[in-house]
Amino acid sequence: MSLTHDLRTILYAHLHTLSLHYFDRRQIGQIISRVTQDTQALESVLTDGVQFFLVNILQLIGITGILMWMNWRLTLLILLPVPFVFVASTLFWPRMIALWRRFHHARGKMVASVNDALSGVRVIKAFAREATEVDRFTAMSRETMHCDLAAEQAWSTIFPFISYVAGLGALLVQFVGGVDVIKGDITLGTLMAFMFYLGMFYGPLQFLSRISDFMARSTASAARIFEVLDSVPEVTEAPNPIPAKNLRGAVAFQDVFFGYDRHKPALKGLTFTVRPGEMIGLVGHSGAGKSTIINLLCRFYDVDQGAILIDGIDIRKLCKQDMRSQIGVVLQETFLFNGTISENIAYARPDAPLEDILAAAKAANAHQFIIGKPDGYDTMLGERGVGLSGGERQRIAIARAILHDPRILILDEATASVDTDTESQIQEAIRRLTRGRTTIAIAHRLSTLRDADRLLVMREGRMAEIGTHEELLARDGEFARLVEIQQGMSEIVGV
Repeated sequence: MSLTHDLRTILYAHLHTLSLHYFDRRQIGQIISRVTQDTQALESVLTDGVQFFLVNILQLIGITGILMWMNWRLTLLILLPVPFVFVASTLFWPRMIALWRRFHHARGKMVASVNDALSGVRVIKAFAREATEVDRFTAMSRETMHCDLAAEQAWSTIFPFISYVAGLGALLVQFVGGVDVIKGDITLGTLMAFMFYLGMFYGPLQFLSRISDFMARSTASAARIFEVLDSVPEVTEAPNPIPAKNLRGAVAFQDVFFGYDRHKPALKGLTFTVRPGEMIGLVGHSGAGKSTIINLLCRFYDVDQGAILIDGIDIRKLCKQDMRSQIGVVLQETFLFNGTISENIAYARPDAPLEDILAAAKAANAHQFIIGKPDGYDTMLGERGVGLSGGERQRIAIARAILHDPRILILDEATASVDTDTESQIQEAIRRLTRGRTTIAIAHRLSTLRDADRLLVMREGRMAEIGTHEELLARDGEFARLVEIQQGMSEIVGV
């Protein structure tokens, strides 16, 4: 149990050191399978397998010594098939590893399917796709069963052959020993005693012949575990990182190129600056590169070319923990953890006193609806904040950011998908939150960025325009075109 705990903890801790790019390419369910099931499988083999292996190998050595003392000629006949058993097990080893790897991969896909379905259960029910999801899971479960059966059947085929070859030594002993008894070279009692020890010899030998199956299982699990442990984070800490305890909040992008796929850059030579305490809005069509700017500023990814500076220092040289502790993020899709409302607000500051939590909730216009809950701030939230409306979740996220008190604030569609009354409350809370902080805000509704000092208009990974709301309208360029399109859509919706 202790071994499993240690291995699971090391694996989980290493996952938190990996960059987002690692998780972008993998299903979360597959990773969960490695942390839970693969560590358990490896532990059972390492504890039970190694323990019984040592016991049986010692027993085999001891009995072999006794048999050699009793009659070395007959003992050599027993050991005659052993090389054949060893060769057969060695030749069969790669096939068993491949079969168990297929099984673990199929099981991981099945776990990933369960994780996806349960995470999206509302969408499944909304589109009445329960039967489809059951069929999909059944197919994956059947594939897992077939992979398991293939591995077990392969071993069930080779194991009787190995046992038969190993047993040929006993036939040779009975024949040669019987002839020696007839000749008078040994007594019948000696032969019977020898056969008794021979029975004790084949028990450990048969167990050792199964060791290739045990090792194949553990090798397949170990390969999946060490694939994670051997993964190197793409965003690494500098050898001697510069402390960043008291940032002013000046941000500069200098000729930044970046692509999630190196052959398809999402940002192309982006250059702009944000003064400390300034609020800048990012606008542009979907895929223009707005969210990429935020991902790079938080250093979830590193730039391919160019540099991003905070207070004139390349963020790659800053201590990641210090830098991120002074960046607050309010996302469109607010993620709330299982726990109480107060625990979610105090997530960045678990030791925050209740007075600070209440003050943050009041500043976020969340206090009134929280105290209206049956247990107030001690109300337990379900998965991803189930039981709260979208606007309520958003205001808790804002309260979390206020309590965090960051120097740089990032707002990613913080007022999207809420009604007008809720939006006004959120906007009021955001105005309190942004006061005195460097703020970078993304919004599709351009009217929500009227408070921004400047607007940065993105188009196909490049900066198309930058300026105040009025200046950009007067230029009659890309921003004016976006405003015109949005006004046209509003008129259609009104009709």
